[in-house]
Amino acid sequence: MSIIILFFLAGCNGPQSALNPAGPSAHAVARLWWGMFGFSALVLLAVVALWLYAMWRKPKPLTDAPARQLQQRWIVGGGLVLPIVSITVLLGFGIPMGYRMRPLPLTGQTPLRINVTGHQWWWEIRYPDAGIVLKNELHLPTGVPVDIHVTSSDVIHSFWVPRLAGKIDMIPGRTNILRLQADEPGHFRGQCAEFCGTGHAHMVLAVEAHAQEDFEAWLETHQHE
Repeated sequence: MSIIILFFLAGCNGPQSALNPAGPSAHAVARLWWGMFGFSALVLLAVVALWLYAMWRKPKPLTDAPARQLQQRWIVGGGLVLPIVSITVLLGFGIPMGYRMRPLPLTGQTPLRINVTGHQWWWEIRYPDAGIVLKNELHLPTGVPVDIHVTSSDVIHSFWVPRLAGKIDMIPGRTNILRLQADEPGHFRGQCAEFCGTGHAHMVLAVEAHAQEDFEAWLETHQHE
């Protein structure tokens, strides 16, 4: 049994696992996933319990009036009360998590802006304040929020670095903004999450998070290239 559990838990790790978060936005995504997983497990257990009860119970004979009354209770309870309560709980849990990933104004702080444009099938990375342009690699400072302004030059792509934040669509003619933050230095793997043609699977983004002083040194070096 323990081997089976370890086999399934292995899917919670890795460079593209949203369940192995390395930033505040990714932690919110992981908590939302685990919350929904736990809720769905409870619903599954309740359904199985009712199913077993229905199979093993010995029903008592009922007249038409009590039978209709019992039927109405199940319809109201299972068809109205249960969905309304379930959706309310999930929204109450999920909406605050979604707000944590939005690029909301920060008091006394202006996040670093990085422009990312999706092409078939590569990433164009621009640092507008530093005049740096890169291909298929993104460099970030750790411990501070970064606003990624995304768009596309051709078809719809989707920017996704699972261990740092959720995904966001890259739409031609429109700019969307995703806020992400890395807790500590390291290498992360990004991937286009929207099928965009024959080269979609190879549209990979290398993300490197640097300590603040190392990122400043990296900026200084590349500004003079």
